[in-house]
Amino acid sequence: MTVSQSGHGPSVPMTGRTRYDSGAMALHWLIALAVLLNIGLGLYMGDLPRSDPMKFQIVQLHKSIGLTVLMLSLLRVAWRLTHTIPALPAEMGAPVKALARTVQVLLYLLMIVLPLTGWLMVSSSPLGLPTSYFGLFDWPHIWFLADMARESKKELVEVFEESHETLAWIAIGLIGLHVVGALYHQHVRRDGVLKSMLPGK
Repeated sequence: MTVSQSGHGPSVPMTGRTRYDSGAMALHWLIALAVLLNIGLGLYMGDLPRSDPMKFQIVQLHKSIGLTVLMLSLLRVAWRLTHTIPALPAEMGAPVKALARTVQVLLYLLMIVLPLTGWLMVSSSPLGLPTSYFGLFDWPHIWFLADMARESKKELVEVFEESHETLAWIAIGLIGLHVVGALYHQHVRRDGVLKSMLPGK
């Protein structure tokens, strides 16, 4: 039995298709959880007044999670460059495959650039507040930004802040598109794409 041309019919198991290994799965789901949590924290703390005693702790947690996403994402890219990923189903048309791969690449980029802009923003802040990494140690600022004159910092921090917020909204849109694509594969095409990133047999 094969998948119908419309993609709505039943399908057989993906013969010849490989699964992601446990390392890729762990990185994928850890990053996904951290990103979703940090987006929620970012939206929540944005509405808190500066006078709120919890805002400083929430900001520190947001920064710590963001830096963790940055490190995990670099590991994820290193894995991607050294491993072969499962092929997309042959029944998928070339435009759909191109869209899927484009979304993946953009998500890779965002998971690095988004927390990086946050680090740039903190490093160029005239306030010079430290970043306590989960209360364990102070994460260093980017030295050439931290050593700049206060007036120069004011201009840069605004650029980095706007970039960070814009990229966050783009990430929300791409994550939504990624989730819709995964559900489409699972419930409409039923081609096993989602299962290739899920633990178990």
